Amino acid sequence: MLNTLIQAFALISTWEVIIAMLAASVYGLVIGSLPGLSATMATALLVPVTFYLSPIAAIATIVAASTMAIFSGDIPGALLRIPGTPASAAYADEAYAMTRKGEAELALGAGVWFSAVGGIAGTLSLMILAPPLAEIALSFSTFEYFWLAFLGLMCATLVARSSPVKAIASMFIGLLVACVGIENPGGVPRFTFGMTNLFGGIEPIPALVGVFAVAQVMRAMLTPEPPPIPKRKFGSIMAGQWRLTKKYRWQMTRGNIIGIIIGVLPGAGADMAAWVSYAMSKRFSKEPEKFGTGHVEGLVEAGASNNASIASGWVPSLLFGIPGDTIAAIAIGVLYMKGLNPGPTLFTEKASSMYAIYLMFIIANIIMIPLGIVMIRLASYVLRAPRSSVMPFIMLCCAVGSFAIGNNMFGVVTVAAFGIIGYVMEANGYPVAAMVLGIVMGTMIEQSFVTSLIKSDGSVLPFFERPISAILAAMAIGALIWPVLIWGWRRLKAASPAAAPR
Repeated sequence: MLNTLIQAFALISTWEVIIAMLAASVYGLVIGSLPGLSATMATALLVPVTFYLSPIAAIATIVAASTMAIFSGDIPGALLRIPGTPASAAYADEAYAMTRKGEAELALGAGVWFSAVGGIAGTLSLMILAPPLAEIALSFSTFEYFWLAFLGLMCATLVARSSPVKAIASMFIGLLVACVGIENPGGVPRFTFGMTNLFGGIEPIPALVGVFAVAQVMRAMLTPEPPPIPKRKFGSIMAGQWRLTKKYRWQMTRGNIIGIIIGVLPGAGADMAAWVSYAMSKRFSKEPEKFGTGHVEGLVEAGASNNASIASGWVPSLLFGIPGDTIAAIAIGVLYMKGLNPGPTLFTEKASSMYAIYLMFIIANIIMIPLGIVMIRLASYVLRAPRSSVMPFIMLCCAVGSFAIGNNMFGVVTVAAFGIIGYVMEANGYPVAAMVLGIVMGTMIEQSFVTSLIKSDGSVLPFFERPISAILAAMAIGALIWPVLIWGWRRLKAASPAAAPR
């Protein structure tokens, strides 16, 4: 283990990795702080840059940018009441109420401090959970992988904030996109319509860039410009944070645990972790009446939770290639591109690279504190950047990056098409995260299912006879029928008062 750790330090100690990490950190802080630009969009825009970096440097950019962007979304939330990222929306009103009370420094300091603490807690969970799970996963066959991927898709629909029906519809759209091309077990062209560009299928990365970046730009064009932030001089950002840590240590711990659990669930992500943690904080608080008036307790728990989910979301991503959230879905694409194919053997064959990822998460969360303080002090300048100058630059990055992916114009068309699809889906309440999971996991589900049927000579019994496969099957089927049971229970409950008088 010591040799592996030394090799991991050597991997991240190169100038390429250090510069890439610092540059991505600054980039993530800036993009995350701009209202309307999400952490996922920031990560997606980095993908073309990773083509020209070594595998460790490429992963370092993803880790640093996503970690920083999740935190910096708190800055416009506290100062303008406009969350920079969806994860910050859960407590933007609370943070803004603190600003109006003259406690902007306390609110923003809590954001940066507890985000860093949560990020380190999530990294520890990744270090503790992933190796033993990898040992178990080595005994997995295609039967287990099929049920695991199926369970991931079902969980993604269960945790979606929209209706389960719309989430399932989005998932099926993603599975349909994954069917395009001839890279299927039968080698038969599907949905290619005679277009040679579609024979290789639709790459997940251009689809992700379109859904998260182009669609975001389209939404920004149709929403009013946020009000300019008034210039102000901040006092000490970190004053009082240790006192808050001691006072709300149980809330912080609970937020970390919730973030870790939600991060492991496919499709949930930091925004779900923040909403759940803020609600839990209010539910179990000794002072619930103070929530909404500028009470820091909710910020402590939700801030710790959203960054804890970022690192723990890499657990299923590295082990099984099943993304914990949309950022992890992008990371999976980069891992495959750089030859670090997700799977349990990754922890044995390339253990030093795994330890390097752990170290990068820890370093990113440590440097978040000084860089975050600088970003808070520069916020009045960054938030004054007009959309008319930011959005064309983002679109240019999307176009250049999508061209670089396949070195042809078809990539640009793909990004544009998925930008329109993503915008229309979001506008009508269909979660794009479920579609993205369908695109990323569709190939795994189909290949695992067909290969399993070939091995079992067409029998479906082995899907249920193997012990681990049977447990996963029960969980997946339970997740599938759960929405139906809830719907039936609500109907029964609604009908019972009306039936009583009769």
